[in-house]
Amino acid sequence: MISYHLSYKRFGQQAILIEWPAVIDEKILNDLLSFKQKIIEHYVDLSVYINHAYNSLLINYEFVDFDFGKEIVILQKLYESNKIEGKLSLKIWKVPVCYDAVFGIDLKVLSTTKNMTFEQIIECHTKAAYTVYFIGFLPGFLYLGGMDERLYVPRKPKPRLRVKKGAVAIGGMQTGVYPSESPGGWHIVGNTPISFFDASKPKPCFVKAGDKVQFVSVSLKEYSDIKILVDEGVYFLESEVLYD
Repeated sequence: MISYHLSYKRFGQQAILIEWPAVIDEKILNDLLSFKQKIIEHYVDLSVYINHAYNSLLINYEFVDFDFGKEIVILQKLYESNKIEGKLSLKIWKVPVCYDAVFGIDLKVLSTTKNMTFEQIIECHTKAAYTVYFIGFLPGFLYLGGMDERLYVPRKPKPRLRVKKGAVAIGGMQTGVYPSESPGGWHIVGNTPISFFDASKPKPCFVKAGDKVQFVSVSLKEYSDIKILVDEGVYFLESEVLYD
């Protein structure tokens, strides 16, 4: 496993920010997630809360005897001991998406901008296995990496005030799914009937960082059929284990 030169910075009164090289890279993500798990295991009996982004970890310490210098030494030793062979348990999720014009309301604009047919855009969008780097912005919103460069497009200069739940969209170098209705400035190419966040479930978001997502094109009829099963709570999303 690759070792990186990490920086450890005080972040507020009782938090430490750990930073990797400032690039979006799957090897960095794997190193970060492995280290995150090591930290969770070390502090299992203490009140510590951890969030991560593309190349950083933020650790918030809730216990009263927090000592910045002491915790830095602990973290450095944990990172050094983290260099073991093995992979995290990860999955690839096959997410159905309907790219019909009733949902793909920006396909025409993208087709003109990119000089691609609808079919070429859909083929390009569905062939990639996107890496889930982290979850944020909205509960269940996945930050996905690995989109084909041919689909890169600037965000809309004027965001929509309402984007439907399940909207599959492209913005900049990224693609993603709106897990709930919200404002949004990305170009909408389709919609999925799958719910990415359900607060009533023990695990509200079934996807985790490090997993992969592949979009599967379905017809309008197939979309409607899947939506009925999802609403009844009897639809099981297809997935494959990558590493276990």
